[in-house]
Amino acid sequence: MSKFSDALRAALFAIAIFPSLASAGLLDDDEARKAILKLRADVAALTARLDARIDEKADKNSALELNNQNEQLRAELTNLRGQLEVLLNDVANLQKRQQDFYTDLDKRIRALEPKKLSVDGREVTIEQSEQRSYDAAMSLYKAGQYANAVTAFGAFTMNYGDSVFASQAQYWLANSYYAQRDCKNTIAALQTLLKNYPDSSKAPDALLNISACQLELKDKKESRKTLILLMSKYPGTEAAQAAKSRLTAIK
Repeated sequence: MSKFSDALRAALFAIAIFPSLASAGLLDDDEARKAILKLRADVAALTARLDARIDEKADKNSALELNNQNEQLRAELTNLRGQLEVLLNDVANLQKRQQDFYTDLDKRIRALEPKKLSVDGREVTIEQSEQRSYDAAMSLYKAGQYANAVTAFGAFTMNYGDSVFASQAQYWLANSYYAQRDCKNTIAALQTLLKNYPDSSKAPDALLNISACQLELKDKKESRKTLILLMSKYPGTEAAQAAKSRLTAIK
């Protein structure tokens, strides 16, 4: 029985060390599958040898001795099969963890990839961190948290001065000031927009809002001048039409 026992112990040893190798990352999926197939083959071979051994012993040994050896071998084989099942379960769990890891990694990579969108009629590509920063500032504004929105839009214009959203952020920075009735800072923010982003789609509205703030500050003369500048610089825009109506109302 020594050769058979040696083979059995070798199979058991392979099973014992396999989970630690797999969990340590020493075996890839292909190696794991090959190892499992080999172990299954070993179990099948051992079963066949057990049956043959029992038949052989039936002719040479007493019924009692045969029964004892039979029980011992069957116990060892049962143990081997049990460890194989544990191994299969460990490998299945390992494969699931690997799949979960790669799925999570893919999500993280996608979250960092540039994003394509349309801004002012142009197809552009932006970093997703840039989009999140702008969206967060807009959320503060929409929630009526104007002081926090000022901070958020100000940080955006500092960090993403070349962004396609930069002029938009500057405009909403001014609106955040105006929502707090801070006309001086509103005018300053809008003048920065006109200086840095003269071609922005928000430029006509910026002039219209500057005029409104100047009027609130009781500076009718400057308010009229701003409206006239708006109509001459951006004719045909909705802001220019509004400027024409307001101009006639300012005495």
